[in-house]
Amino acid sequence: MVFTEEDIFKLQKIYRINLINSCSGYKSANLLGSISKDGSTNVAVFSSVTHLGSKPPTLGFILRPTTVPRNTYQNILDTGVFTINHIHKNIIEDAHHTSAKYDADISEFDQTNLFEEYKGEFEAPFVKGCPIQMAMSFVEEVYIASNDVKMIVGRIKELYIDDQLLQDDGFIDLSKGEVMSIIGLDGYALPKLEERFGYQRPK
Repeated sequence: MVFTEEDIFKLQKIYRINLINSCSGYKSANLLGSISKDGSTNVAVFSSVTHLGSKPPTLGFILRPTTVPRNTYQNILDTGVFTINHIHKNIIEDAHHTSAKYDADISEFDQTNLFEEYKGEFEAPFVKGCPIQMAMSFVEEVYIASNDVKMIVGRIKELYIDDQLLQDDGFIDLSKGEVMSIIGLDGYALPKLEERFGYQRPK
């Protein structure tokens, strides 16, 4: 099957969305936790979290057009903090339900079997039981005009990892934590580590 750009523009909307969202490959599966100025919590699934740099330790995620309310985004702007929590096999149904559009004063924690967890003095909620949890501070947003989206950049302030996942050289074996990935908009897959290769140099 071959799709030209012209073909893609002519596709029925749902078919096109499914096609283009899945052709990029497996994506990270994360829950972002945040809190509003008045104390209302929010948790939402994101499949675009990506590594930007290790010194300082920064991650980014893509925010779709803000022509409709984006509670996570507003909370991050208001408080300057959020959490990133890896989705594991046992919570995929509840994690996916956080994609439903609730009003800002309704917490997705109350609509699912996901539970808030707080660590130290950090203001934003973590998702209890996730094998990897990150406390993040907002750094900047980068507007991408070609598609009317924003990349939100955050810095890791605290990183929590289940002991069994952390290897001697700092590598995190996500397979041992049954950390999920996302295909397209609604497909969840459980990757398996097959092999690791050392740093490569020219022969």
